[in-house]
Amino acid sequence: MRVDQLWIYPVKSMLGSTVPSADLAAEGIVGDRLWTLRDETRGAIASARKIGGLSRLAAAYSGDGVVVTMPDGSTVTSADGDANERLSEAVDHAVSLWAKRPPDDLEFYRRGRPDSDDLLTEMRAIFGRTDDEPLPDFSVFPPEMMEFEYPPGNYFDCYPLTIMTTSALRSLREALPDSAIDGRRFRPSIVVDTGDEPGHPEFAWSGRRLRIGTTEIQIGSACPRCVVITRDFADDLPLDRGVLRHVVKDLDQNVGVYATVVTGGRISVGDSVEII
Repeated sequence: MRVDQLWIYPVKSMLGSTVPSADLAAEGIVGDRLWTLRDETRGAIASARKIGGLSRLAAAYSGDGVVVTMPDGSTVTSADGDANERLSEAVDHAVSLWAKRPPDDLEFYRRGRPDSDDLLTEMRAIFGRTDDEPLPDFSVFPPEMMEFEYPPGNYFDCYPLTIMTTSALRSLREALPDSAIDGRRFRPSIVVDTGDEPGHPEFAWSGRRLRIGTTEIQIGSACPRCVVITRDFADDLPLDRGVLRHVVKDLDQNVGVYATVVTGGRISVGDSVEII
């Protein structure tokens, strides 16, 4: 097995890009999700789970800040005085752009106002579940996620890394021939080339470690998927609720696996990947 893709997402919930090499540290891929938008209506960190338009924005680093490309091709930078107004217009929601806040700024990371007073209704909306579909097993999430939108000090979802395989992407394409399937929809950190292995081989890695070059990562649970994977990401990756229906019904709600970093270091596309 070898590393097929490495992804960095400069701004939480926006499109990112692949890179040839990256450094792994305790908080995942260095440079990943260093910025976010804040939902000024809910008073919380913004997410494509609540604001679907975020999925159409693409972010890249520019000096000490970021540049965001809008669906119409125009750009706005974090240094622009009207950045918040233009981003709010682009997603049709009041937002503001923030660099990563320190972990002791607990109020910044705290959960915002729900859209519904009924917890079940709120959870079904976040996870994109129909009335007859099960919600995920919440025990796989860190306990702090009950109180905070994201782990204080970070903008990643629950754990620093999400691992997928080329087999998983191929299997999704085979199961959903009428859907547009690529890594952008599932936001992996690392995609591992698993050759001709069928299905989703990463599910069998839970509880094991992977050695990637000179680094090691600990594989955790499978990754329950939410409404985000149905969003409209680009003209060639449109809104598609059928993707989530397949994931819930046929994949026990999961795509990819969570992981944490045990031994950091430099990794590159083409590096060997070994189960240890």
